[in-house]
Amino acid sequence: MSIYTKRGDKGITDMARTRNISKSDDRIQLGGAVDELSSHIGLMLSMFGFVNSYDPQETVQFLETIQKNLDLITAGVEDPYNRECRISEEQVTALETETDHLEELCKQPVSHKLTGRSSLAAEIDITRAVARRAERCLAQVSVKFGADTESKKYLNRLSDYLYLLARYTEEKEELHTDTQKPAAGGNSGKVPEMATAPVQSETAAPAAPAGIGLNAVNEAVIQEVLRRMGVQTRITLETAKKLIDRIEQEALRRGERAVISICNAEGNPVAVHVMDGAFLVSFDAAMKKAYTAAAVRMSTMEFGKMAQPGGTFFGADKLDDGKIVIFGGGVPLKIGDTVVGGLGVSGGTGEEDHSLAEYGQSILNEVL
Repeated sequence: MSIYTKRGDKGITDMARTRNISKSDDRIQLGGAVDELSSHIGLMLSMFGFVNSYDPQETVQFLETIQKNLDLITAGVEDPYNRECRISEEQVTALETETDHLEELCKQPVSHKLTGRSSLAAEIDITRAVARRAERCLAQVSVKFGADTESKKYLNRLSDYLYLLARYTEEKEELHTDTQKPAAGGNSGKVPEMATAPVQSETAAPAAPAGIGLNAVNEAVIQEVLRRMGVQTRITLETAKKLIDRIEQEALRRGERAVISICNAEGNPVAVHVMDGAFLVSFDAAMKKAYTAAAVRMSTMEFGKMAQPGGTFFGADKLDDGKIVIFGGGVPLKIGDTVVGGLGVSGGTGEEDHSLAEYGQSILNEVL
């Protein structure tokens, strides 16, 4: 049996007791938001295995219970007459109890911002934001179709729980990191080793000159590693042609006809491809989008928002002899954090062109 039924090709789906519902229906939107929330919790669970700062077993079990309760909320919306698909008052109380416990454990004020040192804490905080969105979706469903009171309470408490869990996780990881550092000014009673000058092997990455920041050092190391692995760090004609071919296939799949332009990091054109049926004006627009993305190191859609009246770059489209554009369709091509070129797509709306250009960036490493 195939995984796809083709029934949803026209934007229609079914619920437990209702057929032929538009996928734009608020109840379907809620199901999608809760599904995304549960997926983020799944990612959190996978990340706990890489944290050595404390034993998260109880937290893992509690999060798995939360995932089951989220399934109940979705089922309750789809089948509101099924009393088995309800969040109980005890489940809300359990979430409140765990939240109170975390608040007691947190040493920092609960209002403090995350430092960004813990990727797990950052993912938990993203999950909290998705939980807030799911709660808003449920509130919208409640206005139109009604919703279980305990379900609304549960989603509201869940974001509070995740907020505290993120901060507690970061505290514990930072504490664990600090305890692993050697005591300052000594060797913990060991006989001091003789100081020796560092020896640089032939294969070692070059040492950083004085005055160069850590980010620049890291970038230099990355580039050296990539070079020795045989991974190119510049856009060549061969690479551009491969990338354009993949983008054209995706454009055809979407039913779009576009001009695809690629330039190098200096903004010089490497390749331009005109699909059959593309507009004549799209040729110039695509080249300018690629140039702009490489020049400003951001997408032309993002740049366009900043170039509106009152924005940081207002009037920038009048610079550089009109080569700068402020409408969607251009993205910088990056390898890691290094911009190696620009990609411009023109043929549809700004949003359509931007989406197609982002697809190109997403497959760049695969093409390389």
